[in-house]
Amino acid sequence: MIDPKELKYTKDDEWVRYDGEDAYIGITDYAQSELGDLVFVNLPEVGDAVFAGEPLGDVESVKAVADVFCPVSGEVAEINEDLLDDASLINNDPYGAWFIKVSNITETVEFLTADEYDEYRG
Repeated sequence: MIDPKELKYTKDDEWVRYDGEDAYIGITDYAQSELGDLVFVNLPEVGDAVFAGEPLGDVESVKAVADVFCPVSGEVAEINEDLLDDASLINNDPYGAWFIKVSNITETVEFLTADEYDEYRG
């Protein structure tokens, strides 16, 4: 799959979409395909602090449970409640199924462009 050019990516298979000063976080198509059918998502609460490079929650598939790492430090402004009811939305549309929106961003991990990420995952 060709990853959307407007997003930033991490080597841990998360994506970031900036909306002004805020950032939406999700997992890549590669990540969801490696995990298989997702059945559960564990997300932080609105108002929680998240830290760049640290887990923000996890996803559970029929194969495994995997941490989702936050690529930015800041405060959880919003969570995608739809994922709590239906984790398969991530399998159906990994770039539309964001996990959290982070505001008050103070730090980020190193990002890859879409081309760099595609080359990394080859």
